[in-house]
Amino acid sequence: MDFRALIIILLSAVLVNNYVLRQFLGICPFLGVSKELGSATGMSIAVIFVMLIATAVTWPLRTYLLMPNGLEYLQTIVFILVIAALVQLVEIALKKYIPALYAALGVYLPLITTNCAVLGVTIANINKSYSFAESLVNAFGSGLGFLLAMVIFSGVRGHTEDSDPPEAFRGLPITLISAAILSLSFFGFNGVIENLFG
Repeated sequence: MDFRALIIILLSAVLVNNYVLRQFLGICPFLGVSKELGSATGMSIAVIFVMLIATAVTWPLRTYLLMPNGLEYLQTIVFILVIAALVQLVEIALKKYIPALYAALGVYLPLITTNCAVLGVTIANINKSYSFAESLVNAFGSGLGFLLAMVIFSGVRGHTEDSDPPEAFRGLPITLISAAILSLSFFGFNGVIENLFG
């Protein structure tokens, strides 16, 4: 196992191929839960957990069950079912052990089930022909990228909420403009990771 390749996969997932800011997946929780740092962090940790466990379950399912039996066409359905089951487990655990976070996340916690970033990571691992270890590193990096985007945007939204933009930009418009500017800043990482170890 090439440790350098794993570091490149990790850093690329966090900075270069950020699912929220670069690929625009997972926008619903990004816009919905990023108002407060606590709920943004809690949601991100839940997403990291679901991404990791979903990858740990879906990669072997596809490799050892679906592919040998010629059932690759069921991949998306199976992956969604696995993700939905995992989100239910996270929801039950949060409700029992961290009720304050459960209440803060509200309707956005079940939305992890339909968070296309989670499904996107599991499918990208297959499309990029990653090994099991590489898939886990990519899932963890993607989750960290989601966390980074949420935390940064939580701070940005805090400033925009306190500012006094023109009437036409108040609310969602200034939020979307801020997200676009933040997204543009991540395009500056293109080529940096690959050349970092070159």
